[in-house]
Amino acid sequence: MKIVAAVVLLSCASVLAYADGPKSCDVLKAEIAKKIDANGGRNYTLEIVAKDKDAEGKVVGSCENGTKKIMYQKAAPAPKAPATSKP
Repeated sequence: MKIVAAVVLLSCASVLAYADGPKSCDVLKAEIAKKIDANGGRNYTLEIVAKDKDAEGKVVGSCENGTKKIMYQKAAPAPKAPATSKP
């Protein structure tokens, strides 16, 4: 639940950040990742895509004067290694 709240807050933050002037996509992506990590987010991806491109996930930021967007997608956790037993 905390991660969902963080994503919503990040969406609002990206709009407010635009008031200071447009940020580069890499800078904004790093800021978003830092906030997600600080809220305990794990196993996710952030992808920069063109504004008009269809992409899976939730838009959590806009950059390069609104021509690109940053997509958040929860990734599946890494599979656990099978337990080994010694005979």
